[in-house]
Amino acid sequence: KAVGYVGAGTFEFLLDQDGHFYFTEANARIQVEHPVTEMVTGIDLVQWQLAIAAGERLTLPDPVRAQGHAIEVRVTAEDPASQFAPRVGRITDLHLPGGPGIRVDTHLYPGYAVPPHYDSLLAKIIAWAPDRQQALDRLDRALREAIIAGVPTPIPLYRRLLRDPDFRAGRHSTVFLQEFLDREADLAPSA
Repeated sequence: KAVGYVGAGTFEFLLDQDGHFYFTEANARIQVEHPVTEMVTGIDLVQWQLAIAAGERLTLPDPVRAQGHAIEVRVTAEDPASQFAPRVGRITDLHLPGGPGIRVDTHLYPGYAVPPHYDSLLAKIIAWAPDRQQALDRLDRALREAIIAGVPTPIPLYRRLLRDPDFRAGRHSTVFLQEFLDREADLAPSA
C-alpha cells in the first residue's frame, strides 16, 4: 500500500536450520517456481494475476493454508558435464511424465528447435505429496519416466541428487550442488 503497487508479486525468503526466515528479495512478477506454491495452497496464482490486472478485487483465504510438500526441477537445454553450458538442437523424442501429484509446465513438442537466443528452460516438472519423502519419490519417478531427447538436459543429474542421502534428509545449503558435483568428480575413475 505504501508504494501504491497493484499486481502479483513475490517475496523470497531463506529458512535456516533453526526455523528463522531471512528476506532475500521482492519481485513485481510471478516467479518461475510459482507452481510449487500453487500445488501446496491450491491457489491459481496466474488466475489471480490476471484478475488483478483486470481490476477485480480478490479475497484471500484467511489463513492461506499450505498442505503437503512440493518440489520443482527446471529441465533446461544445458549440459551439466560442460558447466551447464546452454545447448541448441531439435527435440527428437518427447514423453512427458504424469500421474498423481505430478505437474509439467512446458512449451515443447517433437521437432521443436531449441533456439540459442533465449532462456534454455524446456520444462518444469513439479511433484506434490503429503510429505517430503513421498514428493521426492514422485519426482524421481517422473524424471525416470521423462524423455526429452535431442539436447542434453540435467535430468540424469537431478535423479542422482534425489538419491543423495543428505539431500533426502534436507541437509543442504546454497553450495550443496557444487559440493555434490565435487564429490562426484572425486569418485570418478581416472582416465
